[in-house]
Amino acid sequence: MGNRQPVRERHMDGRGTEEKLVGIVGLGIMGGAISANLVQRGWSVIGYDIDEARRREATGAGVAVVDDVSQLAARSQTIMTSLPTPAAARMVAQTIALEPSPRTVVELSTFALDDKLEFKSILDAGNHVALDCPLSGTGAQAKMRDLVVYASGDSAAIKRCEPLFADFAKQSVDLGTYGNGSRMKFVANLLVAIHNVAAAEAMMIAESAGLDLRQVIECVGPGAGGSRMFQMRAPMMASRSYAPATMRVATWKKDMTIIDQFVSELGCAAPLFASTAPIYETALAMGFADQDTASVFEVFKSPHAQGAEAVQQEASKSLGRLHPQEPHES
Repeated sequence: MGNRQPVRERHMDGRGTEEKLVGIVGLGIMGGAISANLVQRGWSVIGYDIDEARRREATGAGVAVVDDVSQLAARSQTIMTSLPTPAAARMVAQTIALEPSPRTVVELSTFALDDKLEFKSILDAGNHVALDCPLSGTGAQAKMRDLVVYASGDSAAIKRCEPLFADFAKQSVDLGTYGNGSRMKFVANLLVAIHNVAAAEAMMIAESAGLDLRQVIECVGPGAGGSRMFQMRAPMMASRSYAPATMRVATWKKDMTIIDQFVSELGCAAPLFASTAPIYETALAMGFADQDTASVFEVFKSPHAQGAEAVQQEASKSLGRLHPQEPHES
């Protein structure tokens, strides 16, 4: 097919001015918060989700919920997808690809690069524009519009989407080639994995030292040792309350697998990231799959837990690889 540019459809309101309209497929933790924020900022949002509870919640927030993806694609020139699995993204892309009028499809999820490229390939075949735009931020941050959009792909399409991004995120950046958005997200998530576990370890040590955890949060958070993850997750650790989840441990396990694959393909050593894996695995085994990832604090609260011992072993192995012992002379 030829490289025709997407036709910009105009939706006019009763005053003859152009209406802001977007379709969103996936109304879960992220998609639901984004949809609600856009409605509050004057957007007409057409939404779809397979989950009836999510559909009801979105309807209550002012989203026009439709019966299927094909209806949404027929009415929305710009579509955002926030989906749980590559299989779901594939099916959505295949449906949108059947729409005869070109669409700009903004993929917000965190998937492996191969899955993002397949998403683009399906839409390319239908002469649509796919953008790879994963988000930096949690569900709680999404509610506060405290997100960063890592946009990549067609620069003209990204430019057209800037007003949309500005109404649900604090920042968006054009990272160039399609796929760079995901690469940036993997780097960011690697740091999140480390900082979250580091926060739990620090809180455990502070508690063991007899410090008031409220004062620890107040003093460490804004200081040199603080991090966004410490500021967000340390209060949950102090209260030992991990619901509602801003990022479920089960979902994070999927993201960890993606990062591990990315790092392995690059041939890079990532001992700090590797040392966090047993902590998250143990949180899953302890029954925290649907709880916030701040629940890794409970692994440290159980000093005899298998995960805590495994982390110490993994750290020792990592240090051994970084600092191999010199052979002793006889």
